[in-house]
Amino acid sequence: MPDYSPSGPALRAAHARARKSTSTGKRAFASRAISASIVFGCTFASGAAHAHAIAGDRVFPSTLSVDDPGVGDEANVEFGHQRLPGDAGDQSVNTFSFEYDKLITPRLAFSVNGAYVMQNNPTAHGLDNFGVGLKYLLYVNAAHEFMTSVGVDADLGGTGSRAIADNFSTLSPTVFAGKGMGDLPDSLAWLRPVAITGEAGPSFTTGGGQPNSFDYGFTVQYSLPYLQQHVHDVGLPQPFANLIPLVEIPLSRSQGQTTGTVNPGFIWMNRYGQLGIEAQIPINRASGSHVGILVQAHIFFDDVAPRSIGKPLFQ
Repeated sequence: MPDYSPSGPALRAAHARARKSTSTGKRAFASRAISASIVFGCTFASGAAHAHAIAGDRVFPSTLSVDDPGVGDEANVEFGHQRLPGDAGDQSVNTFSFEYDKLITPRLAFSVNGAYVMQNNPTAHGLDNFGVGLKYLLYVNAAHEFMTSVGVDADLGGTGSRAIADNFSTLSPTVFAGKGMGDLPDSLAWLRPVAITGEAGPSFTTGGGQPNSFDYGFTVQYSLPYLQQHVHDVGLPQPFANLIPLVEIPLSRSQGQTTGTVNPGFIWMNRYGQLGIEAQIPINRASGSHVGILVQAHIFFDDVAPRSIGKPLFQ
């Protein structure tokens, strides 16, 4: 396989972010405006939602880079483009990733994910290693719009293309948390739509001499549906009434160096799924040389088919 050193941590982090598409299904929001529809494989009409990543009035969306604190029955596809530093100069890296999450119980989810990677300089393409994971919803405080969960992901070495994938495995235990600001006083009512989510945990490699890392990140979101429904109906038309502007900051530290990006963007969300787009702005030269892009499509099986594939295996 290609030698990614000394920029290996940045490239592996980019590949890991592609495999680790955020994977918790969310409830979308009831619209106060006339229903609009868009094409997302099939046409979704906006409306009230019934999924699970909810703490009181707060719905945490499935963010693109930093995983949210919920669990659910869902599927996610994502495209990413970045330019990263390599031994022979900058590399253009495109990733097409997927993830499927299945609820074992209402609080415990199993996931499987993978990615197809294309890069130049040197030219290579193929499947990255497949990953599996477990995630458990620990605690929800509805009054304070707070929830937290724990999980572990395993990137299975040798399961992808030799041209792209590592021959060693990576184990990543992670803590996730989310907090909505709906409990702020009336004097700060316009800040109630704000929510913050975050994740943190180490990544341990099984390969001799391969560096471990500590991965962490957070998001800041402003939910226009929350503003409309729980603060003040400002009469936003569709599609703006279902938009969530946000910034994500995924980071990784390995061998004394921190890499990551600042990702401003938007998520459009309804009962059955969501669409998201973000820019990826490198925080330093080791993280990339140009602004990248992430595009996500996400479907919530627990709302699309709650009596079949969207139902937990055990209640």
